[in-house]
Amino acid sequence: MPTKPPRKPLVMGDFSRADGARHPHHPTSYEISDQAEIREVRAVRRIGRRRAAAAAAKGVEFCSCGNPDADTHPTPESNRLLDPLSPEGIPARHRARWVAAAPAGLREYAAALAGGWEDPVPPRGVPSAVVFGWLGAVRAEPRDAAWLLAERGPERLLAGVATDELAWAVRETDRVGLEGAVRFFASEEFTTRHPKRRRVPDTARDLLLRHARSHRPKDLPVLERRLLRAAEDRVRRS
Repeated sequence: MPTKPPRKPLVMGDFSRADGARHPHHPTSYEISDQAEIREVRAVRRIGRRRAAAAAAKGVEFCSCGNPDADTHPTPESNRLLDPLSPEGIPARHRARWVAAAPAGLREYAAALAGGWEDPVPPRGVPSAVVFGWLGAVRAEPRDAAWLLAERGPERLLAGVATDELAWAVRETDRVGLEGAVRFFASEEFTTRHPKRRRVPDTARDLLLRHARSHRPKDLPVLERRLLRAAEDRVRRS
């Protein structure tokens, strides 16, 4: 018996609240894949359409809030469900799920970002190899309302680390961490560093290029241009 194809996620744009209130780390678009959440969204949209139809019957225009093509009309119910600032909303659920999946030493930092802090104090004592793993971890719903946090949180921590320390972390991390390392070294956070701060010892450079070549070929040209060679660091660490 043929199986049903998976249902497409619901793509949400930046029209979820009439007054435009936004969480500082809320993306301009995201996806809802969970079928129960999709049913919730469709239910509040039906409420909005019914109220819009009732208002139109009385000659009253029901606000579509700058999005005339949207199949939705804001209501108290939709604002509670879709407002990025609502603690009861779907975006908050997605952020909470991301926080719960963070490594233990990074969970408090993740919770601060998810709660709306622009730039919380970075945690101390967490190796960059762990942060690489956090950035590179496969997420069950990679385009949910927490996807921007999933990029921004680790990258902000790594942005403050010296290149030589990052190079040591590349050597120490696992394959998941290498995924995150390639993403960071190919990101604007690293590629906009001064050339003197983009010099990477050959061992770390080769690990990054090899992983990119096999798993992230789109990042390879950027890495080849921006990872400048440096003398190998021979200092052994205990």
